Amino acid sequence: MLAAMRPAMFALAVFVVASLAACGADAGRSRAPKQRGQTQTGKASWYGGKFHGRKTASGERFDKNKLTAAHRRLPFGTRLKVTNLTNGRSVVVRVNDRGPFGNKRRIIDLSEAAARKLRMIQSGVVPVRIEVLRLGGKSSRKARDKRKRQRERRRRARARARKQA
Repeated sequence: MLAAMRPAMFALAVFVVASLAACGADAGRSRAPKQRGQTQTGKASWYGGKFHGRKTASGERFDKNKLTAAHRRLPFGTRLKVTNLTNGRSVVVRVNDRGPFGNKRRIIDLSEAAARKLRMIQSGVVPVRIEVLRLGGKSSRKARDKRKRQRERRRRARARARKQA
């Protein structure tokens, strides 16, 4: 009788473990917002000094004195309102980098300037709510510059065509 129950007990144990793993997979995190007005809550950290002047994932140079942020999935150029849940202060930032890396509970990395506005420099990591104000396109600074050059070339070509006509 005991031998006949072993496969059933094993299957039950696998089911319970899988169910518990699925429940805890997103513990402490909420899904990334996909449209304007949606929010996400989690922890925020900040970065500055040693990354100042380096290229970001979007292709632009990181400036610790600008109100920018790094998010894992939101498109570059997305404008976010970040609210520090411990003191109620908020700031509007633009996503221009990818991150944070390492700790999965952190949902956003803020520039030093944004961290100062939220008064989180001392604590380093604070609970925040982010709200999408405007979803950015796929464009990075590199892509915007390329489009600008293409527009300028077309404008010059039209001007030459008018001159010749």
